[in-house]
Order: sequence, then C-alpha cells, then structure tokens
Amino acid sequence: MAPPESVPAAAALGAFVAGSRWDAIPPALRHEAKRSLLNFLGCALGVSSDPAVAAAARVMARFSGGGRATVLGRPERLDEMGASFVNALAGNLLDYDDTHLETVIHPTAPVAPPLLALVEANGHTGAELLHAFVLGAEVECRIGCAVSPGHYDRGWHITSTAGVFGAAAGCARLLGLGAVRTAHALGIAASQSAGLVENLSTAAKNVGMGNAARNGLLAALLAREGYTAAPAAIEGPLGWARAMGDVPNQERIAGGLGRSWEFARNTYKPYPAGIVFHAVIDACLELRTKVASQNIVEVSVEGDQLLLDRGNRPVRTARDCRVSIHHAAAAALVRGAAGVEEFSASALNDPTIAALREKVRAGLDESLPRGAARVSLRCADGREFAALVTQARGSAGRPLADSELDTKFRENCASAGRGMEAGRWQEAIWGLEAEADPARLLRSMGRPAPA
Repeated sequence: MAPPESVPAAAALGAFVAGSRWDAIPPALRHEAKRSLLNFLGCALGVSSDPAVAAAARVMARFSGGGRATVLGRPERLDEMGASFVNALAGNLLDYDDTHLETVIHPTAPVAPPLLALVEANGHTGAELLHAFVLGAEVECRIGCAVSPGHYDRGWHITSTAGVFGAAAGCARLLGLGAVRTAHALGIAASQSAGLVENLSTAAKNVGMGNAARNGLLAALLAREGYTAAPAAIEGPLGWARAMGDVPNQERIAGGLGRSWEFARNTYKPYPAGIVFHAVIDACLELRTKVASQNIVEVSVEGDQLLLDRGNRPVRTARDCRVSIHHAAAAALVRGAAGVEEFSASALNDPTIAALREKVRAGLDESLPRGAARVSLRCADGREFAALVTQARGSAGRPLADSELDTKFRENCASAGRGMEAGRWQEAIWGLEAEADPARLLRSMGRPAPA
C-alpha cells in the first residue's frame, strides 16, 4: 500500500468515501451517528424561533429555487442550498452542538443539513443517510486533525473551514459520485472554505457555518456535472492548507482510513457554551454547594491559553455570554445551573450575575491540560475554596449517556413548543437505520405555513 503522503489527499479521501460499504461501518459508529443527529436536530429545533434563524430564513426564501427541503421547526420550505444554510446556522447557534475535542470542530452542523436536504429532494433510506453522514464527518475531522492546532490558533474557524469538506464528502456519497468525482468535489470545496474565530461572538460566525453546509453541497453538485479541481487542492504548495498557513500532516488525513475513526471521538455538550468553558462551569457548580454567591468577593479562574484566548473578553451581548469565562463562572455560581436560560439576554442583564462577573479574574496555568480549569473563591469572611476539573462533563472521559442526550433533546423541543412530539421523534431517530423513508420524519419537524 502506498504511503499516505504519496497519494493526493483528495484522491485518498475520494476513494474512501466512494468505496465504503455500510456493512463495514462498526455498530458503535452507526450508533454514534444517531447520537449526533439526535443532538443536532434538538439544537436546531430549540432555536427555530430565534430572530437570527428567522432572518436567515427570510433572506434565503427570496432566492430559493423551490420548496423541497424542510427548515427545522419553521414553516418555510426552501431549495436544498437555502435549507442547508439555515439549518446549519440553527444547529450551531447556541454553541450547544457536538465537539471533536482535538480540533474543536463541531462535526454535525455543517455536514448533516445538506444531507437532510438531499434526503427530502431525492429520497434516500435512513441507512444511506447515516452512512453518508459518518463518511462526511470523518473526512471533516481528519482534515481538521491534519492542520491542528495551528489552523485554529491562527484565527480560522475550523468548524466552518473543515466543515465544507465534510459536507462535500457526505453529499458526494448521497449523490452516488465515484472516487474521481468525489475527489474533485473535495478540491472544489477547498476553494470555498472560510470562517474566522474573531467573529465567534457575532452573527458573522453563523454565516460561516451556513456557508460550509451550502458550499459543500454546491461542490458536490458541480463535481457531478463535470467540474474539476487540482489533484493537490488540499495539501499542495499553493493549496488550501498551506494558503491558510499550515503544512498538513497527511498521515492524519489518509492513514488508517476505514480502520480507525476520528468521528468515534465525538462528544456532546451539557451546557450551551463554548466547550473550553465546560470545566469552569463544572467547577463553579461544585463550589456553589459550599458557598453562597452573595458571600463571594473574588473569583479566580485558571486554565490553558486556549481558554484565555476564547473567553477572557468583555461581555456586552447574549452571544458574548456563551464565549465568556466571566459570565460562565458567574451564572453557574449565582443560579446553580448552566442551561439555555443562563446564557440568555435575561441572564446577561441579571444584576446579581453582572455584579459577580466583575469579580471574576482569569489567569494562565500552563500546567493544566486543554479542557481543564481551576476555580478559586475568596469569601467576605476570609474563607477560601477551590475546585479543579480536569475532565469536564460531556468530555471523552465523562461522556453523556444516551439517556442524557434524550433529556437534552426533549428540553430543546419543549423550548420550541414541540415537547409533545419529542417522544415519537426520538423513537424515529434511534430507529433511522431501518427507516425506508426518513423524509417523513424531516417533514414532520417543520411547521405548517400560516393560513
């Protein structure tokens, strides 16, 4: 077998995607795909009435070429690209989606929406959907691994920039493209990769997410029509990886394809905030059982450089709350919870939380691994308390159980006024592998158009 670096990355991945067999996908990985889709669909449904989602649906509706695809939780039916854009945006809106921890990629939001749109437009079985999703997520995570951590540290929003490759790969599979055209789809996707970390606390982040899903579908459709790309569009001297600043590790792209699976390392968030803040939240929830928030005069949060880079920022908007060390700590200490409400506008403007936010100080501890945090409290009476969390809830070391994902899904559905339907939707998602017509499930997740 040729070493990975001797075969163009797109060609290796194209052959993998086109040649994969469903019966070769391990049962545990099939189950992980259902967990991911359950989590994504709940997150998207939960924010379906959010002004950002409504605005995106209005914009896309003006250019939609036909209403064949469901916008989750909404009455609009858009063309496949429009629905892909809006559903990807919604799935990631609250930072409540899944995470591949090494890369900090949120695998499902850019990959699942165009596949769901193709299922409705063309008709595919549940097994075909799950298979394409697993392959797309694997491609996305492997390409992300090849350029991590420099790519993200340099300012590229890796979920968007790598997500377009996963969307292209998954769509190529559902469209029945062979190895060569799948490779071209990945090369075309390389020219459509964008997204900036600087924009994480703004609506521009959502645009990057939506474009990753939509552009991946576009890349696959163009490849189907005969469009081509350079063989080394991903790793070449002037290709995607180096243009964005990194010499890619091609072993991470093609080594062990079909034998080892990056997507198997997917994790799920218990809190709607950036993954790097989860250990901070866990530590604060632990400390709240020992200290009343009104007695705290100082809060010290320590972690690695990524924690500080992402979260040591002023808090001005509800979006800022989800990427703030200060807010995550204060909200958990004041309310003893860290759900959707604790990262909303009402929590932003809660005077008790706001006052405690001002007492939070963030510092670097280079001895702590990525994802860990230490929180120390000083009280008015001089007492001090501390908690160290090295493995946050929802991490690989403390994964969420299926039952916890079920609860999260029901809560998200209830927040959208769809709690009565959550049970049958859950049953259908867990049974996707045997479903002949998953489009029925997707259509039921829309809303009737107003009379």
